[in-house]
Amino acid sequence: QLQLVESGGGLVQAGASLRLSCAASGRPLENIAMGWFRQAPGKEREFVAAISWSGDIINYRDTVKGRFTISRDNAKNTVYLQMNSLKPEDTAVYYCAADPWGTAQTMDFVYEYWGQGTQVTVSS
Repeated sequence: QLQLVESGGGLVQAGASLRLSCAASGRPLENIAMGWFRQAPGKEREFVAAISWSGDIINYRDTVKGRFTISRDNAKNTVYLQMNSLKPEDTAVYYCAADPWGTAQTMDFVYEYWGQGTQVTVSS
């Protein structure tokens, strides 16, 4: 069983940066694709970014391209989301997810394991 724990969220002003981390335990992340999703109040959960096991396939939501960077350190069993130039519309709970079968998919239903989420709030 794979457990995921997110950290790094917080309250920042527009234009600031944050780096989210997702620490995995229970099994190695070998051959597991990882993704970040977010859910704002009153809205559906949406895809943010995803990365394949080897890092050779990366997908981003259009609205975060050029501002967010997903990366992973398989030796540390950790995935990161560097978020720059944050905007108020980025405010949401951010979730880390693991897909043992895919390659950086954008659909949330393929991800089998989920963290509890970390709150990101961007003030204007």
